Order: sequence, then structure tokens, then C-alpha cells
Amino acid sequence: MNHFIRVPQIRLIGSDGKMMGLFSTEGAIKIAREEGLDLVEIDPNSNPPVCKIMDYGKFKYLQQKKQHESKKHQTVIHIKEIKMRPNIDKHDVEVKVNHIKRFLGDKDKAKVIIQFRGREMQHMERAHEIMAKIIKDVETLGVVEVPSKVEGRNLTMTLMPK
Repeated sequence: MNHFIRVPQIRLIGSDGKMMGLFSTEGAIKIAREEGLDLVEIDPNSNPPVCKIMDYGKFKYLQQKKQHESKKHQTVIHIKEIKMRPNIDKHDVEVKVNHIKRFLGDKDKAKVIIQFRGREMQHMERAHEIMAKIIKDVETLGVVEVPSKVEGRNLTMTLMPK
């Protein structure tokens, strides 16, 4: 920008967006100062470098606004975890399913974890029954992203919203 441009000759684009031609750097800075604007280097890799006469403060402000707008429209998906044990009661499973439905309704993913301790590992079929019941209960709101699998002493499954 302005005096930080160190090349002797540049290709100049005017403030109206029209190509003005080849100028010395000092001459281009002088033209920009007469218009009350800045000389900004746009393409430093070309030969000669391309510079444009513009209001640099306004340019940075518009870039910042554009970046803020793009962040506003992106959706962030969180992964919510539900933990339970294989000997969980029927009503407690229903409460956990309601939590999962709320998470999927909020467009978040839900990770269901069934933790095993001690001899509970022998009752793996009970945990698979619980997982099947959860899948059946939330099929209107979500689908299985990662099917149930054993990871150490845990049985995990990930659900995502439809």
C-alpha cells in the first residue's frame, strides 16, 4: 500500500475500475493522493505488479463485513453424548430417548454410549437390544451415522439428524 510498494513500475487501475496503463510508482501514488485515495497492490506476482487506486480503509471494512456475513450463514453441528449402563430401567431409557430426540431436533448429532463394568460385558445382547430400541424410537428424526461397535468397555453408536 502506498509507499510500501517497492517496484519502480506498476500497471495502474483507476478508482473507477478502468485500466490506466503503466506508471512509475511515485507517479501513481501522486495520482492517488490527488484523488484522496490510496494506492493498493492487488497482484504482486504479475510483471509488472498490478495496483489499484481505492479507499483502503473502506476496502478492509467491506472485506470484514463480507467475512462476518459468511460466518452468519454457516451451521455448526455439535456432538452430544448420552451415557447409560446395560442394566438401565425401561423408563430411564425413554428419558434418554427424549434427550436424543431433542438433540436431533436441534440439528445436533447424538453419540450413544453404553458403559460396561465388571461382569456386565457378558450381557452384550442386552446392550444391543437397548441400541435397537433407541434406533426404532428416533427413526422419524434421525438416522444412524456410525453403527454400534464395541470400543474397549463401551458400546457406541452415533446418530445424525435427517
